[in-house]
Amino acid sequence: MTLLTRRGLLGVGAGGLLVSGCGKLAQSHTANDVIAQAERATYGWQRLIGRHALAQEFAAADVSPVFKANGTKDPQDDAYRHHADTGFADWRLRIDGLVARPLSLSLADLHHLPARTQITRHDCVEGWSAIGQWTGPQLGPLLKAAGLLPTARYIVFHCADTYGGEVGKGGAQSSGKYYESIDLVDAFHPQTIVAHSMAGKPLTVAHGAPCRMRIERQLGYKHAKYVMRIEAVDSFGRFELGKGGYWEDRGYEWYAGI
Repeated sequence: MTLLTRRGLLGVGAGGLLVSGCGKLAQSHTANDVIAQAERATYGWQRLIGRHALAQEFAAADVSPVFKANGTKDPQDDAYRHHADTGFADWRLRIDGLVARPLSLSLADLHHLPARTQITRHDCVEGWSAIGQWTGPQLGPLLKAAGLLPTARYIVFHCADTYGGEVGKGGAQSSGKYYESIDLVDAFHPQTIVAHSMAGKPLTVAHGAPCRMRIERQLGYKHAKYVMRIEAVDSFGRFELGKGGYWEDRGYEWYAGI
């Protein structure tokens, strides 16, 4: 895959406008219009290029010596603190919504499922990148096991962390939990995994324990950490401001393809 098809659109798309960081949003209607147009163009190009095209994968020697822990690093949610303090012994991942057979998986269950290991580059909207190794079950087979209903169009990830109170990160506008969403094309992409391990070891709290999403064809804010629930829905309009994600509700693009 060429640089044009994989990364080149980033510089001319909305991602290029947002490289100043997660705390600085476009303020004018003109800027927001440009962002929306670029998002639609990027989404269209990504689907035209190939629904199943893979993000570049790297060798073990390419793994970054330090992988920055960004965003929330230690959620203070009471339920999450209990899980972290007990080694996630009684934590469960719920997969529900528009499914025929809702699932409730323990961390041990996740570790025993068939897993994919991939070494990929994480690109943050703030302008930094790092290469990491991730392991976990693919999301697609989990959704199939849950019996995804025909009315489902999106997958929403509900997380344990909240930015409430952190004005620099949108806290003045929200007291809600972090959330993200993707469409079914990305949900069933082979590199979309529910990662429970990084560099061959269980995720640390700073990196999203007990599990986080890896959605390798999109920017870092789509890779939700501290995932507690995965919900299949027909629309994300009823969540928070209805834009499909915490940062999307604050002006970021819903489709952050790279």
